[in-house]
Formats: sequence, C-alpha cells, structure tokens
Amino acid sequence: MATALPSAVPYRSAFWRTFWANARIAPRTTLGFMRVDFVFGTTFIVPLTQIVFFAFVVQLGGGGPSEIAYTAIGNAVATVTYSSVFSVCQTTDHEKSQGTMEHLLVSPANRLALYFGRGLIPILLSLATVAVGLVYAAVLFGVSIPLSVIPSLTVSVVLTAFAMVGFGLLLGGVALYLRTSIILGNIFLFVGLLLSGVNFPLSVLPVPLQWAGDALPLTWGVAAIRAVLAGEAFGSVAVLWGAVALAAALSFGAAIGLWEYFERRALATGSIARF
Repeated sequence: MATALPSAVPYRSAFWRTFWANARIAPRTTLGFMRVDFVFGTTFIVPLTQIVFFAFVVQLGGGGPSEIAYTAIGNAVATVTYSSVFSVCQTTDHEKSQGTMEHLLVSPANRLALYFGRGLIPILLSLATVAVGLVYAAVLFGVSIPLSVIPSLTVSVVLTAFAMVGFGLLLGGVALYLRTSIILGNIFLFVGLLLSGVNFPLSVLPVPLQWAGDALPLTWGVAAIRAVLAGEAFGSVAVLWGAVALAAALSFGAAIGLWEYFERRALATGSIARF
C-alpha cells in the first residue's frame, strides 16, 4: 500500500524557522555576542569611555556646558556603531575563517531569513548600548532627559538601531568580495564620528562632506534623538523618523542586493574561500 508523501513545508514556516535559527546561532558563532565580557564591555564600558573622552576633549578646548552636552549626546548615539556595524560587518570574516561560507551560500535556505536573523541580537544590543550611553550623558554631563520624551526617544533609538544594523549588513555584503571586512568596518566606524554630526554640526563641514554625511543612517538617527531631547515639535521629529526609516529600508534592501551580486562575483573568482 502506497504511503502519502509529506506535504511541502509552507514558505512562511520555513522562513521563520531559518530566521530564528540564525538569531539563536549567529551570536554564538559569527557574532560572538554570547560572551559575557563582550556584552558587558560593549554595553557599559564602550559608551562610558567614548563619551568621557570626547567630552573632555571639548572641555579642554574651551567648550562650555552646552557644547559638552552636545558631544555627550552625539557619542551616546554613536556607540550603536560597535555592535550594529563593526560586529555585523565582520560576520563575513568569521564565516570564511571557519570554513562555513561555502556551505552557507550553497544551502537552499532563504537568504532574507539568513541575513535578517543575524541582525536580531545586534539590534537588541544596540538598543541597550545607546540607552546606557544616554544615561551616562544625563548623569555625568547634565543632559536633560524629561520623562515626557521617553516614548519619542524610544522610537528614535529603535529606528536608529534598525537602520545601523542594516548598514552593517550592507557593508558585510561588500566584504563578501573582499579579503577582510575589518578595515571596511573601521573606516565607517570613524567616518560616522566625522560626518554624522556626532561631535559638531554638519553645517561646519564643506558642502560635499555634508552630502556624504546625509547618506549615512547614523546622521539621521543622531538628528532625531537630538530633536526629541530638544523638545522640538512632533512634526519635525516625525520627518526625521521618516528619514531614519527610509535609511533603514534602503540599507536592508541594498544589503540583500549586494549580497546576491557579490555572491555571484565571489563564486566566479574564488574570493569566497579566501581569507
């Protein structure tokens, strides 16, 4: 008697299984987020050292309390880069060094689920890092964070984390074709400090550099959080939220497109196995 063949697994079910599997496994393998010292250092030590360093630089340069507060807020937000861009970008290197990249790319698993699943823990860690950084800015440098702005501030931080993780995945797609992503991650780590309005307004830069800064998701995330803390009208904040959301959508979309393109290029040239 013939037995019935098992029914095909629904696409949605397969997508979410792949998504959650990557969300659980990637932190232990390619991201390294499950190490207690890494999580503690990224969440509590990095924001403290970065904010204090740049605030003291401004103070030694003769800056007043308003300039110091401006720098403290900017660097509190900029700490999102370490977990959302630098670590996510390096997942490509880890896959190559562990010899799993070839198996990953020839697998039938849904690419969207693979890439987006890897971004879940970095998004959560980014939220924690920025939140701790803003607490440092308030406690150490007198930045005012009224309770009434907490909901709007939360929306701004969440959107910024999503946008920056998307940007990290985008750089990871480029790194698929490169020998290493470490240099690429470092470049954009410091470009963000220079061109995103973290330590000084973009208006003081030459116009071409202002345009370059406007292309970075961090620029709009910093602007949205500054606008909320400054008590600007909801309409102005909503426009900035739209800009951050657009940057997130473009980053994730470009990341998927670049991964597909450079995957084909890497397979054709053999760079997929080079580390």
